[in-house]
Amino acid sequence: MVSEIHCDSLWYGADIVTMRDGKYHLIQQGAMAVTEGKIVWIGPYRELPAINATREVVYQGGLITPGFIDCHTHLVFGGDRSAEFEQRLNGVSYAEIAAKGGGIVSTVNATRSTSEQLLLEQALFRLKPLLAEGVTCIEIKSGYGLDLESEMKMLRVARKLGELLPVTVKTTCLAAHALPPEFAGRPDDYIDFVCHTIIPQVAAEGLADAIDAFCEHLAFSPAQVERVFLAAQQVGLPVKLHAEQLSSLHGSTLAAHYHALSADHLEYATEADVEAMGEAGTVAVMLPGAYYLLRETQCPPIELFRQYKVPMALASDANPGTSPALSLRLMLNMACTLFRMTPEEALAGVTCHAARALGLHETQGTLETGKLANWVHWPLSRPAELAYWLGGQLPASVVFQGETRP
Repeated sequence: MVSEIHCDSLWYGADIVTMRDGKYHLIQQGAMAVTEGKIVWIGPYRELPAINATREVVYQGGLITPGFIDCHTHLVFGGDRSAEFEQRLNGVSYAEIAAKGGGIVSTVNATRSTSEQLLLEQALFRLKPLLAEGVTCIEIKSGYGLDLESEMKMLRVARKLGELLPVTVKTTCLAAHALPPEFAGRPDDYIDFVCHTIIPQVAAEGLADAIDAFCEHLAFSPAQVERVFLAAQQVGLPVKLHAEQLSSLHGSTLAAHYHALSADHLEYATEADVEAMGEAGTVAVMLPGAYYLLRETQCPPIELFRQYKVPMALASDANPGTSPALSLRLMLNMACTLFRMTPEEALAGVTCHAARALGLHETQGTLETGKLANWVHWPLSRPAELAYWLGGQLPASVVFQGETRP
């Protein structure tokens, strides 16, 4: 005899896409009981046990999915690069733009000179469209400051976003993103500065949940990245890596060796890289927005990720230079059309696998008993529609930790 369940709220009247084990696992006409922001019962409404709910919410059909998780963004930065976007389309090369002070250096200069308050206001403007599309958790990286004061300023702004809005914000220190102008020609000296000054200070002040780096011929070598990883180990923070975006340096294998939460981009990952990631449990984060804007032709090795059972996450990569994307749902379509992922894989990429890429899979990413009551109600008939519709905003009702988000 099951005793009566007492709960804060009971939600039913829609089909539930649980995304358990990365699959739809649809519960037709499902119900969820919530207490203190967590799911305490989930299943078909017809199997509902005796429930005493303080509040009931009845949906009129539609679908419920887990809240979306955007696990790779650069949402805090100064200025924008729309002028450079236009210049490139008018035939000016990236090298010419960079030689005139453009490219990432222009964003670094703008970020350094922008006040903390203005950075916050600009980031809020970018974050709100993502939240309107069902994002309940987002990762935000630093990496456009490249000095101690500016990197910490960016991370403080990211933390503040999570205090001002009903969304979970995970912060990542990406000081090893590019070589700042004052260290021109001295990359090893800059890595010393990152390892001995920025990472320890950021960790001491509790501003970062993870450490990231950019492993690429135009950024940092695997040997330099390994020093960053060792510094992260010293302060007890997990690592992530931008790897194999433009060339094959086997950064993803290095990331796997250090049990990185994720390796991201991965267009040039080899089978050996993928095998190493599969063995280590490192998530592959696909970033189709950057692939699209840069008009790349080398796709990530999706079939190898499937073969070696590497979880595939998706993210907006929202940033001023290569992916000014403010729609995570658009990334679902891009992943399907550009990378040939299935709609089910794409949805797993912004729910359960994205949670794993942030180390949050025990509490978020699927709709199961014991997990946070974060979900989105959509007026749709099947999950594939989330990847099918292009543009516009699907009317969605978002629940964050058991409360409907305004």
